[in-house]
Amino acid sequence: MPSSPTHTHGAHTHGAHSHGPDPDAPPPTPEVLARRRRAVWLMLLLLVPVGLATVVGLVVLWPGDEPTRAEQAAEQFLPPGTTYHEGRVASVDPGDCLPPGEGELSQQLTCQAVVVVEVLDGPEAGEFQQVPIAADVYTSGVEVDDVLVLTRDAAAEGAGLYAFYDYDRDVPIVALTVAFAVVTVAVARLRGLAALVGLAFAFFVMLQFLLPGLLGDSSPTLISLVGSAAIMFVVLYLAHGFSARTTTALVGTLFGLALVAVLGAVAVASARLTGLTSEETNTLLGYDPALDFSGLVLAGVVVAGLGVLNDVTITQASAIWQLHEVDPGMTWRELYRRGMTVGRDHIASTVYTIVFAYAGASLPLLMLFEVYAQPWDVVLTSSAMAEEVIRTLVGSIALVLAVPVTTAAGAFFAKAAGTRAGAATDQRLTALRARFAR
Repeated sequence: MPSSPTHTHGAHTHGAHSHGPDPDAPPPTPEVLARRRRAVWLMLLLLVPVGLATVVGLVVLWPGDEPTRAEQAAEQFLPPGTTYHEGRVASVDPGDCLPPGEGELSQQLTCQAVVVVEVLDGPEAGEFQQVPIAADVYTSGVEVDDVLVLTRDAAAEGAGLYAFYDYDRDVPIVALTVAFAVVTVAVARLRGLAALVGLAFAFFVMLQFLLPGLLGDSSPTLISLVGSAAIMFVVLYLAHGFSARTTTALVGTLFGLALVAVLGAVAVASARLTGLTSEETNTLLGYDPALDFSGLVLAGVVVAGLGVLNDVTITQASAIWQLHEVDPGMTWRELYRRGMTVGRDHIASTVYTIVFAYAGASLPLLMLFEVYAQPWDVVLTSSAMAEEVIRTLVGSIALVLAVPVTTAAGAFFAKAAGTRAGAATDQRLTALRARFAR
């Protein structure tokens, strides 16, 4: 549909605000820019209230500075003044342990070795200390020049001053992190850099809001939904730019998150999942028995669905808007039908991604069930396995349904933005902005 001079001027003036930079796409025409801008304004009528509700939720639910009950209980398990330091192994005394891989299993599990470490920081930096290590640590292969993380008990003296805590893994983790950042920016350029900034924001929300909130008295479902929505609002626009397709993807992603919360709540309640299926959750139970562990299962389902939902919805939104711009004369039904052709292929591959990702994370659990030689119907309905199965199925259902919803939303807003009503809306918005500018 030809655009009026007002539309063309508006497209040139506001095109940068309605579509993020995409070096791989052909330059959009003024008519295309005008349609994108009108579509974004239409979608913002839906997203602005959701965004305001998310901000209000962050303000109201933001955790205070007081330590939670679990944090207070955990402090009692460490002696007062306990600090963490690094030490380099100078020598290894196997004690009553046999070399790794030798001897009977019972002897390997009960023996204790001693290492002499050079303390690398703290009050005793440069000094050598004897540190006992457990059998499983020794049999994993402690070697000279390994760097260990040690705890220092300020109240102890002599041989009990330092204790083994873990291996130091700074070098491999930092190296992989730098490699990941360099590769991402080198290949995706500014988009990759923006995605890394969005990832940093996501971790900030998780560490400052999500995790403390889940340890507090607020609803785990509400905390996870508000935190996830805040992450998606920022991450999507940072990574993909403020555009019609990104806004369409955000609509589909928020729908998927809401669906995960509803389906997850029903599934967790009907399956009577307690959430107490791992060593970590049982440790948390010891720190704070009042925690809502069933709610934590649901929160985990919501957070786990973020990345896959983002991937699927942005792909669908891009497909719809590309189809519409290639042939603006397509009807809503044809746009939806062609978009779903792409979506079905994406669903088929992404469902495998979800299932295999959960299977990989639960591999030790699956191995235990294989060892127990239980019937498969008993295995699948057991407490530990049912939690993983329900998490996978809820996430997959939300993923599959997010595809047609995103496709339908993209087709609707694309066609609505090209109608005479959309043009009239654009004219009124342009006049309103000009009035405020005066």
